[in-house]
Amino acid sequence: MVQATGVATHTLETAGAAIVYDVQGPLPADGRPPLFMIGQPMDAGGFRALASHFPDRTVITYDPRGLGRSVRTDGRNDSVPAVQASDVHAVIQALDAGPVEMFASSGGAVTALALVTAYPGDVTALVAHEPPLVGVLPDAEAAARAVARFRDAYLTHGWGAGMAAFIDMTSWRGEFTDEFFARAVPSPAQYGMPGDDDGSRDDPLLSERSWPVSSYEPDWDALAAAPTRIVIGAGEESAGTFTGRASVAAAHRLGQEAAVFPSHHGGFVGGDTPYAGKPEAFAHRLREVLSGAGVAPPRQPGPRRPAGAAPG
Repeated sequence: MVQATGVATHTLETAGAAIVYDVQGPLPADGRPPLFMIGQPMDAGGFRALASHFPDRTVITYDPRGLGRSVRTDGRNDSVPAVQASDVHAVIQALDAGPVEMFASSGGAVTALALVTAYPGDVTALVAHEPPLVGVLPDAEAAARAVARFRDAYLTHGWGAGMAAFIDMTSWRGEFTDEFFARAVPSPAQYGMPGDDDGSRDDPLLSERSWPVSSYEPDWDALAAAPTRIVIGAGEESAGTFTGRASVAAAHRLGQEAAVFPSHHGGFVGGDTPYAGKPEAFAHRLREVLSGAGVAPPRQPGPRRPAGAAPG
């Protein structure tokens, strides 16, 4: 265990990985459950700004297996939500502080849905912010093609090309129509990024490693039956984008409206990143949603997509 400035760092051996997690504050804090923050492919560092606005809570962050400080020993490099969920479950057990509240972002939100499915007693309240679920969209097949577009650019031309195509895809508003695919894939220079190719193809976001995340199919029945209070969140600036639309559709599957949060997909990150959000306002909204305030009343669950309609 490593202790620094009120944060204790621990390493936990799980099946196929050494998982590193951080505990901010004592266990437990004022009788409140720990607040676990998870992302994917972001590691614990991405939550520094948000965690700083919860000095009254015990905050847990971790590095998913194969990212940051968490080393894989299973010989794999893919990000499978069920496997990631088993790691988070192991950390929650190691904390020995009972079930947690959870804020989960992006691929971490997908992990969290897998966690509640497999271990429903682990989480009392989950705020799943912008899970990138292709299969919930009415244009799921086109969305899968759009995802393949940026991955193909990465595999063919390297990181800069892949990231430019990724930004182009995730900033598109509305369904992925013929108009989207008729446009040329943007060059890295259009986004101020280098076009050089260093030959690496192991980026956790742009490579095939992330396919199991975007193609994950939640068990909506299991989630509805779980004791966990689940809220799907979406950034106000994400309206109409891939993750914004997926969040609205996922919320409808659970019979709710998506809870709107300040800023964008990474609205909780601080000014030490080029994609800064509004972490203070975001933290205020997160407290509100965790308390049950400011959340729309339930609605009728949305219809299921027919079997085989969503890409695998």
